[in-house]
Amino acid sequence: MRAAALTFFMFVIGACLARAEQPQIEAHLGKGTQLMQQELFEAAANEFDQALAVNPSDPRAHFQFAVCLLSLGRNDNARQHFEQVRKLAGESRYLTYYFGRLDLLANDYASAIRWLASVVEDPPFPDVAFHLGVAYVSSGDMSNGIKCLERAAKVLPRDYRVHYRLARAYATAGREQDAAREFDLYNQFRDEHKNTETEARACTTALHSQSIETAREVCHRMFDPNDPEKLTLLGQLFGDAGAFDDALGPLKRAVQLDPKSFEAWHNLGVTYFRLQRYGDARRPLETAVGLRPEFYGSVVLLGATLYMLGDDDAALPVLEHAHQLNPADSQTKDVLEKLRAAPPKK
Repeated sequence: MRAAALTFFMFVIGACLARAEQPQIEAHLGKGTQLMQQELFEAAANEFDQALAVNPSDPRAHFQFAVCLLSLGRNDNARQHFEQVRKLAGESRYLTYYFGRLDLLANDYASAIRWLASVVEDPPFPDVAFHLGVAYVSSGDMSNGIKCLERAAKVLPRDYRVHYRLARAYATAGREQDAAREFDLYNQFRDEHKNTETEARACTTALHSQSIETAREVCHRMFDPNDPEKLTLLGQLFGDAGAFDDALGPLKRAVQLDPKSFEAWHNLGVTYFRLQRYGDARRPLETAVGLRPEFYGSVVLLGATLYMLGDDDAALPVLEHAHQLNPADSQTKDVLEKLRAAPPKK
């Protein structure tokens, strides 16, 4: 039974577990996810829109479509699709985050603060404190705004947006020396970000148009043994191109540098899984789920890993949780029914 199930589980792409009975949807979701990683949001939105044309009740397609629309500035349409996700799959910290961001963009600062403050202690994304800080500052609450932005600077020390907002908040509060320091950091990390974007585009192009040997030379210009974010991005780019062995090195280094990086642990687990190294995939996926227990992609992939390892007792509650997170996934439901019906092990 496990050998037959392998085909099903091998189609996990990013946060999605493939559904063999709807290959059209999976093709659009997979391509859309790749386009989002390249920040080609218009093209990605088109893929998710096509997925919804096949199945208008797929919460994954609604969610990803909404994220693309938000990135494109189509906030009202994004809100409609997030609301549809809530109807189909229920409340989640991820929806709370995005509703908070949408209210912030709509200048409804009080509502944005309520949404974002409710998840800041257990954030679904690392920039919650940043957006909450912006909401406080925009509402005139400079004290709480600075506290949140200082917190964001600790979580995202290389994010130039954080340093820019914090510099402006310090300047408004009359803390000129602190403002000058933050403006210096803003300029430094903004320039680094531009360089990383250029290197990432060159790497992506090489991986899709050159031999893997040539692409390695281009991509390793991004390699920085002391920057976990760049290492995670490099691992993702290799993984997207199917170069899973090349992805391992950067991702393993990334989790050493930043043991709290969900993105690094998740992508390391995905990479080991795609290499069919299920024993190696288990710990990274368990760590990723520990960091974000409501992220369906990590939860369902951990369940798949445990299942492939033959640890049905451990797989059952994990897949049950995955099914709760995404009740629309009939494949997960089918696997659960087989596990529940299996005779107890002696």
